Amino acid sequence: MNQNKISNPLSNDQLKSIHDLVDNVGKRQLQDFGQINSDLKPDGTLITECDRWSDQTIVNGLSSIAQGEGVLSEEGNKCIPSSSEYWVVDPLDGTTNFAAGIPYWAISIARFANGQPQTAFLDIPALKKRILAIKGKGVWLNHKPLKPESRFKKNSDCISLCSRSIKVLQMKPEQPFPGKIRLLGVSSLNMTSVAIGQTVAALEATPKIWDIAAAWLILEELNCLIKWLDTNPTNIHPGNDLTYVNFPLLTASSKDQLNKMIPWSNALIKKN
Repeated sequence: MNQNKISNPLSNDQLKSIHDLVDNVGKRQLQDFGQINSDLKPDGTLITECDRWSDQTIVNGLSSIAQGEGVLSEEGNKCIPSSSEYWVVDPLDGTTNFAAGIPYWAISIARFANGQPQTAFLDIPALKKRILAIKGKGVWLNHKPLKPESRFKKNSDCISLCSRSIKVLQMKPEQPFPGKIRLLGVSSLNMTSVAIGQTVAALEATPKIWDIAAAWLILEELNCLIKWLDTNPTNIHPGNDLTYVNFPLLTASSKDQLNKMIPWSNALIKKN
């Protein structure tokens, strides 16, 4: 667990207000789940009116709860705010699942300080699961603490791939893949699956900052390894426009699992 202290931590009242905000957004999403039409964004990904409503509701809520702290969100401002503390929001990660009636999507909210996530909320409304991570203090699932050693008890041999990283299977046809493949369709949950022991590694080809923000802290607090394959998000600065910036990564539950996956992540990056 990372023992660095947060320079300006959120108060208990602020944390409660964010929990209430996520409750409100999750309730609306459950009402719209599988019952709403989707549109195509310019990048080819889906968006629904619920995405837009969720984004605006979260941005407005955070602006009230943490006054003076900027917000970067998938459906809104995509430049790094100039405030010393700021928020990164994915209001509905997994819109394709959400629109298709597949009960696996997430609300991802992370507060950054000194360029790195310090507090993270990751909520899965349909499964009634919420993960909270606070830098140096740990991770909780539905208010119960998670420990790094708990994930090893599950004995998983699954590895999560995103839809764009699965092409590595064609790049190394002569080699067996080092695990059972899982595609969850939700970037934040692909990565978090490693932290909670559902998978032993995850490979993400084109995640954006809002995809990785909350999962990044959860992984670090539960002692998972992260290998940034191209752009390192610790090098981002206020004013940077992250609209088209990808942060491909490999994460694993142990050094051994990371080493097994490195040849595959290298093949993915060379192809890209």
